[in-house]
Amino acid sequence: MQGPPADPPAAVGQTLDAGEIDRFARHAREWWDPKGKFRPLHQIAPTRLAFLREELVRHFARPDNVRRPLDGLQILDVGCGGGLVCEPLTRLGARVSGLDPSAENICVARRHAAGQGLSIDYRVGRVEELAAERQTFDAVVCLEVIEHVPDAAAFLKDCAALLRPGGLLLLSTINRTLKAYLLAVLAAEYILGWLPVGTHRWDRFVTPAELARHLMASGLGAAKLTGLVYNPLADGWRLAADTDVNYFAVAAKPM
Repeated sequence: MQGPPADPPAAVGQTLDAGEIDRFARHAREWWDPKGKFRPLHQIAPTRLAFLREELVRHFARPDNVRRPLDGLQILDVGCGGGLVCEPLTRLGARVSGLDPSAENICVARRHAAGQGLSIDYRVGRVEELAAERQTFDAVVCLEVIEHVPDAAAFLKDCAALLRPGGLLLLSTINRTLKAYLLAVLAAEYILGWLPVGTHRWDRFVTPAELARHLMASGLGAAKLTGLVYNPLADGWRLAADTDVNYFAVAAKPM
């Protein structure tokens, strides 16, 4: 195990790491096991879904007191994995597309959605492929993905290109701080065993300032940041102003 490097190495233009894809593909069967390798994602699911719902309802001026407030919105989930976010967004009324470079992940996602009677457009592929096809969506969701991408700036530029004018990009990632290294890598992987060792590379974590610059360079507006904090006493997650470790970012594409 190595400590955090002084500076993140450059990986210009690379939006995909084959090693990362293989790592997640090996655990594809466990996506929907709340006690398996993806247990942390199941734990944060209620908090992050509430966040997504609130931001989408606010941005698109949707009624908040209905069962399907996202009715008709076209949403793309980039790096959708087994569909943990696609399914609840579909239940909220959105027309959801899930994109992932791993065929194993998409196979699991399709099978689970079919078992739930949900219609979700799952596709094996990369964001640059959709951008080249000039496909666009009302919103693009990208959760816990950027920290696995070699070149975050290039990746976010492709994500932004998939937004329609007035569309919304919703992200979550991990800050590149010593605190994040201690909690998200050392504690989560080596001490508590929440995640397989090697899940995260500290040098690929993105600071809020860097993320904001990347988003503006991609033609989006100012980013709104919200922290996601773990409470060990309650064994739960909550939204907070603290962005030292996990945080959300939301940015809109001008009309």
